[in-house]
Amino acid sequence: MTSAPHDDRAPGYTVGAVAGRLGVPTATLRSWTQRYGIGPRADRPGAHRLYTESDITILESMVALIRQGASPASAAKSVRSAWSSDRSGPGVPDADTLRAVVDAAEHLDTASLVALISSSLQRHGVAVTWNQLCRSAFHYVMSRQHVDGGCIDIEHALSWAVSSSLARVGEQHTGSRIGTLLACCPGESHSLPLEALRAALSEQGTAVHMIGPDVPISAMRDALRRTAANAAVIWSHSTSTADSAALDLADLVEQVYAAGPGWNNTQLPPGVHTIDDLDDAVLRLSRTDD
Repeated sequence: MTSAPHDDRAPGYTVGAVAGRLGVPTATLRSWTQRYGIGPRADRPGAHRLYTESDITILESMVALIRQGASPASAAKSVRSAWSSDRSGPGVPDADTLRAVVDAAEHLDTASLVALISSSLQRHGVAVTWNQLCRSAFHYVMSRQHVDGGCIDIEHALSWAVSSSLARVGEQHTGSRIGTLLACCPGESHSLPLEALRAALSEQGTAVHMIGPDVPISAMRDALRRTAANAAVIWSHSTSTADSAALDLADLVEQVYAAGPGWNNTQLPPGVHTIDDLDDAVLRLSRTDD
């Protein structure tokens, strides 16, 4: 989802012209302006407020969200947040965007969630979106679980939306057989941080072979033979899945990395390195795609 700042010097369009362009009734556009503030700015001079190309871009995003299943109210909130983030600069997603993500998650509005997260990924990149937006949203949901109980449905909706958005990053990058293998330990189903790593590496143009959650050790070894990858990252989220045998891959790959909190109290095989966070992982692994 893209948006742009208003430019009063741009050509103006009547509500009828915009309605025809978007394929929505003029009454609908007027109601969106009145209810949600989506439309021409009230401070523009002249008796007739005309739409600019920037206004139309925002409306196109709103229409797309509604056609994906979002309610008009949540779609309006999503596009306003994305526009606010664009005006605030390229640094990090702003507080309005985080609030919009949390609100969409609480309403199980996955269409708006995907739109918000995808917009942040396009503007800020994977690492910033994961660290500043996604993890903050998960922290809020977990805090609610601790205080109120429940909220598992909210957590699952947020997880699905984050996973779906990350999967779109780098999908056109074919890579090569040489690169990095990413796998979760046997029994480990918590793969979202590894999905973020895949997206971040793909964003950098690094070849990645992601084989997902709950991977048998024999399958890891088969994958290394099949791909000729020169690095492997093995993820464990909990100590119950941190099987050091999954790291015993030195005969097949040059570099083996243990990632995730599950390894914190595990004796690692010789030569195995730990990865502390997403930025550290990208820095190390982007050098392996030679």
